[in-house]
Amino acid sequence: MQHYDVVVMGGGISGAMAAIAASKTGAKTLIIESHGFLGGTLTANGVGPMMTFHAGEKQVIQGFTGELIERLKRLGKSPGHIFDTVGFTYSVTPFDAEAMKHELELMVTEAGSEILYHTMLAGVTTENGRITGIRVCNKSGLSDIHASVFIDATGDGDLSALAGVEYTKGRESDGATQPMTLKMKMYNVDIPRVKEYIHAHPEDFPLYNGDTSIIEKAPRLSVGGFDSLFRKAKERGEISIPRENILFFETNNPGEVILNTTRIIGYDATDAHSLSQAEMEGRKQCRELELFVRKYIPGFEHAVVESTGPNIGVRGSRQIKGIYTLTAEDILEQRLFKDTVAHSGYPIDIHSPDGEGTKHQKLEWGGVYSIPYSCMITGSVNNLIVIGRCISATFEAQAAMRTTPTTGAIGHGGGVAAALAALEGKNVQDIDIKNVQTILKKQGAYLEV
Repeated sequence: MQHYDVVVMGGGISGAMAAIAASKTGAKTLIIESHGFLGGTLTANGVGPMMTFHAGEKQVIQGFTGELIERLKRLGKSPGHIFDTVGFTYSVTPFDAEAMKHELELMVTEAGSEILYHTMLAGVTTENGRITGIRVCNKSGLSDIHASVFIDATGDGDLSALAGVEYTKGRESDGATQPMTLKMKMYNVDIPRVKEYIHAHPEDFPLYNGDTSIIEKAPRLSVGGFDSLFRKAKERGEISIPRENILFFETNNPGEVILNTTRIIGYDATDAHSLSQAEMEGRKQCRELELFVRKYIPGFEHAVVESTGPNIGVRGSRQIKGIYTLTAEDILEQRLFKDTVAHSGYPIDIHSPDGEGTKHQKLEWGGVYSIPYSCMITGSVNNLIVIGRCISATFEAQAAMRTTPTTGAIGHGGGVAAALAALEGKNVQDIDIKNVQTILKKQGAYLEV
């Protein structure tokens, strides 16, 4: 029988940061991941760049998530935090996905955590308000793993749901979730030719308000637009994607771009059959997109598809019902909580569950909001901490805190809290949050408390 102080279920960016933090706080830690590598959306779903570590000029996400980028920069695998030439947020952070896989693995193992790959959650046992163990499935068959504290870093709240935690799903009015997106990565894109088109057709890029000089402010190109080209292709029946424009980001590797343009509506990421259908719809849309960009966007004539996915990207599914639920008002009013464990400056960013359209609510320039620990714990399970995009938040608030730098910071906070609860023999609701905050600061996290 295997027993740990802390078990982290899920090896995405939030789970990886939690494992590092728990180990460095002194807990014997295991991180369990269904793929053969860490990184989650950033490596298994093709998401990139990371956005944003900043609020105005201030870097409000630091700690281990910030350390990851510094390590990649030293390797030449990321240009670091650069100006967002889309004109949407403060900074974007491109990276090389293969390098990120290895660097995350090094950070986790150097911290002292064990990693168990190719392993999925198969069951949860609970007794008297505690998770007594989890059952996992892998090449070795079914096995049971025990821990003092469990961290749900599955993204979809799988561990929490199996433990009987209450949750919501999607928009409060009808349960509809933000659309999924299957990312497509292409290389051999002639970026100077793309920029020539942008400068010659400013009307096709409304975010720039006629001033396309913004695209020269960073060493990698991020852009949203090509509106008329996209609209005409839809009118001709060449494109069925229910989105209003083309959005792509250049990675660490010049001429390699990630297209964040497919929009897969009406599917449920927590239902295996629905998720399978969504993957197939995503590949259909990617094929349309490949043909479109190669035919109509100057600079893409000789671009080659490197990958789709590999897995579909999910913006939101389950949100646990925590002790506190983060709201849009908390974000827009920049409420500071006594139990704050992370901050962010990323705005509310809702891709319409109904079709075309993306709704934004931005804070004042440089505005910073807070994520409280009480959003990460429940009143029903005493040894469970939830991190990542499935913490307790309304539909609108989740649309702000769901991005990878923020979830990395949330994971860092959750990992420290889990370690303290395990080592002190306390329920996760009873730990001293000031101790958590003190350790977070010692570990380099940015906290305004």
